[in-house]
Amino acid sequence: MSGRGVARAAFMAHSITKTAFGKLPDGSAAELFTLQNAGGLTAKITNYGTIITELRVPDRSGQMADVVLGFDSVEGYVNGWRPYFGCTVGRVANRIANGRFTLDGKTFQLAVNNGPNALHGGLKGFDKVLWKAEPQSGAVLKFRHLSPDGDENYPGNLDVEVVMSLTDRNELVLDYTARTDKPTPVNLTNHSYFNLGGAGSGNILDHILTLAASHYTPSDANLIPTGQVKAVEGTPYDFRRPTPIGARFSQIGGDPSGYDNNFVIDGGGKSLVFAARAHHPGSGRVMETYTTAPAVQLYTANFLDGSLPGKGGKPYGRHAAFCLETQGFPNAVNQPEFPSIILRPGDVYRQTTIYRFSAAA
Repeated sequence: MSGRGVARAAFMAHSITKTAFGKLPDGSAAELFTLQNAGGLTAKITNYGTIITELRVPDRSGQMADVVLGFDSVEGYVNGWRPYFGCTVGRVANRIANGRFTLDGKTFQLAVNNGPNALHGGLKGFDKVLWKAEPQSGAVLKFRHLSPDGDENYPGNLDVEVVMSLTDRNELVLDYTARTDKPTPVNLTNHSYFNLGGAGSGNILDHILTLAASHYTPSDANLIPTGQVKAVEGTPYDFRRPTPIGARFSQIGGDPSGYDNNFVIDGGGKSLVFAARAHHPGSGRVMETYTTAPAVQLYTANFLDGSLPGKGGKPYGRHAAFCLETQGFPNAVNQPEFPSIILRPGDVYRQTTIYRFSAAA
C-alpha cells in the first residue's frame, strides 16, 4: 500500500468481547462487540448497521475519551430521527438526484427520502439491517450482509463484507468488499460523527482540518453536484493548509451554515492515500484519514439542533461533530463524467479507509 508511509501493523495482544445491545422492533437481538488494541484504543461496534457506537482514544496526557456521537442502546438508533450515527451506508452513499438512474437502458426509481433525492441507500439501507458478525483472531470483526435483488429497488443480489479492525498503531481500519450477479451501483462508506474533544463536549468549530483536496464538486440547492469539478484555491473550500473548521462558515452561507460538500482527494481512487487530518488543540488528539476512495464528504453536523439526546443524555447541538465520509462522487450514476460506481458481475468492489489516532503536544 502507498500513502505517506501507511502500512498495516501487526496485530498483537488485541481482544474482542460480545455483549447484548437491546432488541429491535421485530424482537431480534442486537449484539455489541468491544475491540481493544494493545495500547488501550477501544471500539464498540454493533451488528445493527455495523454502527461504531463508541471509540475511545487517548489525549496528549493519556486520558481516554469517546470521540464519536451515538446512543447508549440499539433503541436510540431505531427510534425517532436517526442521523446515520456511525453506520455503514449503502448500497449508495450520499445523494442520487430525484431518486432515479438509468443503467444499461433500464431506468430504476428509488425511494425519495431526502427532499427530492434518494439518500444513503433508501428507506431501509445497510444502516438499518442486522448484519452477520464473525469475530476473527485479534481485534478484527467481519460483517456480512446479502442485499437481495430488488432491495430498495436496486438491481442484483449484492454480497457485502465489511471488516473492521484495530491495529497497534492506534488505527481503526475499515475494509469493504462487494460482489453482484447483476450490474448495480455500489458506493459504501462509514458515517461516524467525530468530536476529538469528546462526544457531547461542545462544537467542533475550533478543530483544525487539513484536506488533501485541490478540487471539489460544487452542488446545487438540493446538494446535488452540478457536474463541475472546481479548484478550491481562493474559495472557502480550501483546506489544503490547516484551517479551523468554522473559520469560513460566514463565507459559505447556508441555513443552517456549515459544510456538506464532496472533495476530490488528490491522487485518490487508485491506492491508499492520505485524505485528511483533524486536530483538536484542547486535547491534542489527532485523527488522520487514509483511503482508496476517490473523494470524501465533509459534513459538519449542520442539522443537529440540540433536541437529540445522545450517550449519557447529552444533547447533540449544531456542529457537535464532523464527518469524513470516504466515497465515490455523489450522484455519479447520473454524471457520466464522474468516476463510475457501477459494479458488474465478475468484478469485485473494494474500498479501504483508515482512521489513525495520535496526540500532539
